[in-house]
Amino acid sequence: MKPVIVVHGGAGRIFKEREDGSRSGVIRAALKGYSILKQGGTALDAVEEAVILMEDDPHFNAGCGSVLNEKGEVEMDAIIMDGKNLASGAVSAVKCISNPIKLARLVMEKTDHMLLTDQGASAFAKAMGIPEVPGEKLITERSLERWKKNLEADWNPQECQKDLGTVGAVAIDSAGNVACATSTGGLTNKRLGRVGDTACIGSGGYADNSVGATSTTGHGESIMKVILARLTLYYMEQGKTPGEAADAALDCMKTRVGGLGGIIVISSSGEWAAKFSTNQMSWAVVKDDQLQSGIYTGERITQSIEAAFASIGS
Repeated sequence: MKPVIVVHGGAGRIFKEREDGSRSGVIRAALKGYSILKQGGTALDAVEEAVILMEDDPHFNAGCGSVLNEKGEVEMDAIIMDGKNLASGAVSAVKCISNPIKLARLVMEKTDHMLLTDQGASAFAKAMGIPEVPGEKLITERSLERWKKNLEADWNPQECQKDLGTVGAVAIDSAGNVACATSTGGLTNKRLGRVGDTACIGSGGYADNSVGATSTTGHGESIMKVILARLTLYYMEQGKTPGEAADAALDCMKTRVGGLGGIIVISSSGEWAAKFSTNQMSWAVVKDDQLQSGIYTGERITQSIEAAFASIGS
């Protein structure tokens, strides 16, 4: 099996001044994950490392750069899943750690549980030796400005749902195993303790070697209502291609609950798709040593991985 990785930096609205950073961020993540796959690494390692890179990038709503809740704090959700055995780990409403996706993997590998939240997740992180960082170190100036603006009397709650930035990755390795990983800071000014789709298996992501893997982004409450990640794989089980399945799943969510979002998907044979019903979604894929990326509908920029490394200064 030829290795493939697909990543996304969130569906929604990407302001002009942030387009270059968002594009280069997903490209870096895809190249990082692909380098692991090319060296014989697992799909699970590839998606984790790709997401870590985006969690550390303030252009995205995950890790450092996450949006703030109603109290002005960062609360993050993440999930990771191994298609080989359907093992999965997730965390929700976690604070004061840099990389929630690392903690999600530890939940999968070191506990008998699938999802830990809030104080329990924090206690587990300490037990696993995950360094605690001051909450303010995860807060960017942009996130703080948005939080303050959204407290104003004339604030439109719908506006905070347009500028989303959940990150995710799906991959298949040389052994034919698939995996997915998704991480987010959630919705701006969300209620304390709110958990969205990302941490919920089948909504924020799903991976099964017999079908493929998906990672989703968009309005979490809508995604959960249709179980978007698993719905996409269901359509693939019915014979649709990854692109057809993603389009059908997004259309179902829009028709049934009025929700918008995006999906990256890879099949067990290495076919892939990146689809979205929002204005934009940053994405990148590496297959056969060729990188493709885009932000706008219909946009697909192709370049060699050597050219891609040069373009991002690596």
